[in-house]
Amino acid sequence: MSEKDTETFDVMELAEHVKKQRWWNKMFGKNQSGPAAEKYSVATQLAIGGVTGWCAGYLFQKVGKLAASAVGGGFFLLQIAHHTGYIKVDWKRVEHDVNMAKKQLKLNSDKPPKEMRTKFNEVQVFVKKNIVLTGGFAGGFLIGLAS
Repeated sequence: MSEKDTETFDVMELAEHVKKQRWWNKMFGKNQSGPAAEKYSVATQLAIGGVTGWCAGYLFQKVGKLAASAVGGGFFLLQIAHHTGYIKVDWKRVEHDVNMAKKQLKLNSDKPPKEMRTKFNEVQVFVKKNIVLTGGFAGGFLIGLAS
């Protein structure tokens, strides 16, 4: 017998493999019969998309307010510290550094990297295949932002 005739195979327990998968891979991942989301009715897909969208929008709203407060408060404290004499800020240097950063960003933004293009294409394919689910998500997200 040659080496080619004595191949060894690993036995994989299917139930264990399924348990190890993440829920989003089970729901949206590619399997033999397509994404599991396609197996649900339109109403169920809208409900799933709407609820997850609302949760994401609500969290986005809360985190956004917190981040805006932190940035604004930090800038406000910086101004107070500058005016009271605790720190001295070289505003000319700050302006120069910001302008240099703008130029670098402008130069690098002409052509997005390959990874970015492939991820964008993956998102496009997902949205096209799951238009009902993503439509529900978008609506739920906007409602979550408003609440």
